[in-house]
Amino acid sequence: MVAPEDGLHRLYTCGRKGTITISMPRKLKLFLGPLILLITIVVFARYLSQHTYLLTQLSHTPLLTVLGLLALYAVWFFALVLVLRFSLYIYQKNMSAQENFLLNAYSSLVNFFGPGQSGPAVRGAYLKKRHGLRLRDYTFATLLYYAFYAVISAFLLFVGSRPWWQTLAVVALVGGGSYVALHWFGKRSRSEQDRQGLTMTHLGLILAATALQAVAQIAIYYVELHNVNPHVSLAQAVTYTGAANFALFVALTPGAIGIRESFLLFTQQLHHIGSANIVAANLIDRAVYIAFLGLLFVLIVTLHAKDKLHIK
Repeated sequence: MVAPEDGLHRLYTCGRKGTITISMPRKLKLFLGPLILLITIVVFARYLSQHTYLLTQLSHTPLLTVLGLLALYAVWFFALVLVLRFSLYIYQKNMSAQENFLLNAYSSLVNFFGPGQSGPAVRGAYLKKRHGLRLRDYTFATLLYYAFYAVISAFLLFVGSRPWWQTLAVVALVGGGSYVALHWFGKRSRSEQDRQGLTMTHLGLILAATALQAVAQIAIYYVELHNVNPHVSLAQAVTYTGAANFALFVALTPGAIGIRESFLLFTQQLHHIGSANIVAANLIDRAVYIAFLGLLFVLIVTLHAKDKLHIK
């Protein structure tokens, strides 16, 4: 088994003269990711050819809806900025608001177009070179965020569709498994200087930022679903969000294209949203998110992010 910090190191390494050089695992990038993406494109193209009314429906998406989704994605992005800021508190590190914004903007672009979860790898390499944060320390902080993300997603997946005791049992199971994984990794990498800022206050801040991200995702998916089917309820959107979020952990394609849709189709018995609505809502979501990334790209170029972050 490859340790998480080893995976980060293999994805992104710190070069000479203070420059962070990006390299990708060739086998994963050149085979598995593109294969899944190609299959997804073929399946989607065939589905749309048999359901042409979806394209007509999507072409009439109101501009106000698109602008609202972009605003919600801005909230989602702000939550990621907060997660990184609060995560650094664990190791008594800090960075300026502009540096945090630029790093998250740059890594979000890499995360979409790179294999797997490339964004966290960029941030890990950058923080090691610029702020002296060890990769294993950043990995622990990232795993902590993923643990909160998994627990919240499990809660969302079951709270609107299953009895309360089943929801509580699943959340406890996911939370317990996350705690065991964090405890195991923490014992492997811990030193006397580690995690002096690991307090309940800082944990609460990370949890709150992760919850804000989840609320933004619920709002995004609800607006998209309501646009294609006004009868979709908020409870269905909550369950839908929980299912979509779990695609994060197996995101081998850009933006988990194909994987997220598979998760949503496999969990239809929980959220009861039809295949046509899932496809239409995801087409809207992909288009709006790419537009959002385009706005981030403009900001990165305008603010000369690569020069300020010393990344090539």
